[in-house]
Amino acid sequence: MHDELTALFTCQGGVATAAQILAVISRRRLDELLESAVLERIWRGVYSNGAADVARRLTGLDLACGEVVGICLATAAGAYGFDTQGGPDLHVLNPVGHQLRPVHGLIVHRRDGAPVVTVSGRPATAPAWTAVEVARCLPRPRALATLDAALRSGHCGLTELSHAVVAQAGRRGIVTVRELLPLADGGAESPMESEARLVMSDGGLPAPILQYQLVDARGRLRRLDFAWPKHRVAAEYDSDQWHDSAGALRRDREKVAALQDLGWMVVPIVADDVRRRPDALVTRIRAHLAARECA
Repeated sequence: MHDELTALFTCQGGVATAAQILAVISRRRLDELLESAVLERIWRGVYSNGAADVARRLTGLDLACGEVVGICLATAAGAYGFDTQGGPDLHVLNPVGHQLRPVHGLIVHRRDGAPVVTVSGRPATAPAWTAVEVARCLPRPRALATLDAALRSGHCGLTELSHAVVAQAGRRGIVTVRELLPLADGGAESPMESEARLVMSDGGLPAPILQYQLVDARGRLRRLDFAWPKHRVAAEYDSDQWHDSAGALRRDREKVAALQDLGWMVVPIVADDVRRRPDALVTRIRAHLAARECA
């Protein structure tokens, strides 16, 4: 690529406008770079040097608007580290004095009255507000996963989330979020762990301790996804990804064996248990708790 063009993209965070590019190379050369995927069109009249991630797409939007564009909903959640959905769309705040039009991959919002802070130099709806706003648009299991992830991120606490629930009173889905908030726990390390915990709560099981730690007979620290220490019963969520390799499967079995040596009963959980057979999962855990209670 032309040295001057390379320097242009470098100083602008990997993006440039068509006018800037055409000041350096010909239209024909621009078309060749697009066809070979060296450049990628990300917005009307704005191009990226190679594939554009979220940060680069936002930078390109800033360039098109002539100002730094604010973010909200899932895009803000991603900036804070608690986006549990991973959708492709950018959610942005309409810039003051502009009428930014939504296009494919870009959803423009007005959030009058929403608290706005700065994250990595970009305006964004405040963490707790963002978490509650995202959660109230999701089904219950994923709403709890978002609240858990927001707490785990360290960007907000239960008090801030409670205030955000009050501030968004009367909006769609807020009653569900209000009911879920007492269950929120930053100890959950994945959305599926949050979903599993909700199944346990809905099924009337006693609340487990999350990420419970103990030391096995060899002096190795073991951490349990869900634990009922009084009964020495644990539940471990096993993702398909975790069992993708023989080494991971061996380590998992070694962990279960070490816990059994300490007198613990380990209940494995997979996604189908949570989403397709929740009643059976609750019954199985309850039976183990009852058996240990009577032992």
